[in-house]
Amino acid sequence: MRTKQVNFLIAFAAVVLFSFSCFCISRMTQTNNQLINCRNHILEFKENMLRLKNKTETNRQELMKTLNRMKDEIEQRENLSARLVEKKVNTSDKIETVTNAFEILKFFLPHLRKVGRIYPNVIIGKEKTGVSFALGIPTVNRGNHTYLKQTLTSIVSRMTLSEENDSVVIVSIADSNEDYVKSVVDMITKKFRKQVKSGSLEVISIPAYFYPTMLHDKESTEDSEKLERWKTKQVLDFCFLMLYAQPKAMYYLQLEDDIIAKKSYFTTITDFVHNITSNNWFSIEFSVLGFIGKLFKSADLTDFVQFFLMFYKDKPIDWLLGYIFQIKMCHPGETTKI
Repeated sequence: MRTKQVNFLIAFAAVVLFSFSCFCISRMTQTNNQLINCRNHILEFKENMLRLKNKTETNRQELMKTLNRMKDEIEQRENLSARLVEKKVNTSDKIETVTNAFEILKFFLPHLRKVGRIYPNVIIGKEKTGVSFALGIPTVNRGNHTYLKQTLTSIVSRMTLSEENDSVVIVSIADSNEDYVKSVVDMITKKFRKQVKSGSLEVISIPAYFYPTMLHDKESTEDSEKLERWKTKQVLDFCFLMLYAQPKAMYYLQLEDDIIAKKSYFTTITDFVHNITSNNWFSIEFSVLGFIGKLFKSADLTDFVQFFLMFYKDKPIDWLLGYIFQIKMCHPGETTKI
């Protein structure tokens, strides 16, 4: 009996141990599965975080690129705006400087005091400045006779390339005849394309309002009166051209529309000027004909213009040049003759 009880207890213990082992194994399996699932979740989370990190980095890089592009565009726009403002200011300063130079005309010509801005009609020009020489050529309608093309051909063809680049030739049309103005512009545009394109040749016209009423009167048939009007108008034409040319160059050479320049004339002039040891000179005469071939320092042109305008009704301009030379350079009792 006791043996049966022992065997029963042993069997019962074995069953209990087996059940417990099965339970433990089941729990362990379940726990292991949970651990595996947890690990998988952790790995998946890590992968998601890595993808998110990569995506964030990509977004950050794209954002930085976008910000850099925006920064570059802003800088470019600011630089462009600054250049435009600077160009506008510079252009305004140039126009204002030239306009102010013409303001002295109102002191000597009262009819201009009612005019706002005095400035020529710039027909052909690229605002070339900063050169050494400005060559001024006033031109008027001579009817069937015109020498302007031959004059310009001799002037520009007998310059070297470097001399042309360091100078500007200004043709000033001092005539209100529209057909003549058109003919001059057409001729220069066709025959001197290179100089026009480079800015070395300009064409301006003097506005009709610049001249006093007395010069618009064409009823007189007396030759003496016509000659007096022509001399008076010539003085005004030269003054207007001088004021326009002044801010463009260091020196101003006065020419006319019916001359032929000699070979290497410009080289001779520039060599002579550059070899002058003193800057204490009044004007240089490269021709004995009237007012042709007279060289001035541009800084002195305003003084010349003011003197010419004081007596423009009284004497021809070449006489006035002699008078101002005597006043400025000669001692009392001296003459201009050597």
